[in-house]
Amino acid sequence: MAHGLQIKDEESGYNKNLFCIPKHYEEDLERVFIPHGLILDRTERLARDIMQDMGNNHIVALCVLKGGYKFFADLLDHIKALNQNGDKSVPITVDFVRIKSYCKDTPTEKISIVGELSTLNGKNVLVVEDIIKTGRTMKALLSKLKDNEPKMVKVVSLLIKRTYRSPGYRPDYIGFEIPDKFVVGYALDYNEYFRDLNHICILKERAKEKYKSNVRLLE
Repeated sequence: MAHGLQIKDEESGYNKNLFCIPKHYEEDLERVFIPHGLILDRTERLARDIMQDMGNNHIVALCVLKGGYKFFADLLDHIKALNQNGDKSVPITVDFVRIKSYCKDTPTEKISIVGELSTLNGKNVLVVEDIIKTGRTMKALLSKLKDNEPKMVKVVSLLIKRTYRSPGYRPDYIGFEIPDKFVVGYALDYNEYFRDLNHICILKERAKEKYKSNVRLLE
């Protein structure tokens, strides 16, 4: 079973005044939950684990947009470094999908996928996700991927939430296992804001009201 760096339920994070925070977000954030440097160090180790498991064959890295783009870019940078400096190397190609999910309160998730999956036939696929909450959307995506007959599919998620709503799904690689808090930053958004924040932070409740106008259905 995959294990991530576990952050305990009682963990409150760090004083935001000890970090560089964009001024336009200073009043919206409660605390810094996972500093940027820790994210990068954990991502480097994930890259090593992935290459140990999948580094014998061509890998198609599949980024789940939009929230996964920052983690995806940093993860691939570390994999590229291993490719350049290690004893073995493999070709890495990239592809992107966007997922829209519906009926979130039901046991089965209905999703629509924006992106081309037919090129994954017979390939080793690494799905790169920013955060897994219940796991239902990811299970639905994996079912769609299976229809395209890839040789192997593994999933890496930067974050996984501990929540009673989860049916128990766990990806193959986990960056951090976090309590059920609303977090933003490092490309995780609230109504498209906070993607430009380097650290993963806890959002204040009143900030949700401030940014909720025209809020979309979050994936």
